[in-house]
Amino acid sequence: MTARRCSGFTLIELLVALVILALLSVAGYRGLDAVLQTRERVERETGKWQHLAVFFSRLEQDVAQAIHRPARDQGGLAQPEWIGRNVAVAEDEAHLTFTRAGIPDQGEAQRAPQRIGYRLERGTILVLRWPFLDQAPRAAPARYPLLEGVRELRLRHLDTNGNWLPQWPQGGQPGTLPMALEVAVTLAGGENITRVFALQ
Repeated sequence: MTARRCSGFTLIELLVALVILALLSVAGYRGLDAVLQTRERVERETGKWQHLAVFFSRLEQDVAQAIHRPARDQGGLAQPEWIGRNVAVAEDEAHLTFTRAGIPDQGEAQRAPQRIGYRLERGTILVLRWPFLDQAPRAAPARYPLLEGVRELRLRHLDTNGNWLPQWPQGGQPGTLPMALEVAVTLAGGENITRVFALQ
């Protein structure tokens, strides 16, 4: 009577197969993790540049509608139609403040000329909008965040002589608008973006 030999995997063959399976699983996980991390980075970068494009588009639209119309502050003092400064100290001050034309198709409140400003505050560029062109005492502007992750905001203004000036108005010349505005933004990641906008 002959003994039957059972066919099958030996213990060593099973261990080798398990090791190979584990190595393939680790390699697959690392590959998948790398793909997911790359996709997250791409999405963050895409979102960052999209927000930057929205900011510059909004600023371009506002600057293109700048008009010769001074305004009065909360104390009743006349302010130039365009104010550009390097440092905004007071709560209702902005790095850039100007009067722009109203928006005819946006309702009654938006048809009149508007006083708006752009201010960098704690890493975010805000849009400031005053309720009236000539402000009442203690009138505060509405504040809307527009671009986050900003380290620095720098402005320069082009005068009629072709000079770029860091502040506006220069030399006590109210009643004028610059020929162009240069806006330089430094993002938190260190990227520097500069745009120049011509005024009408």
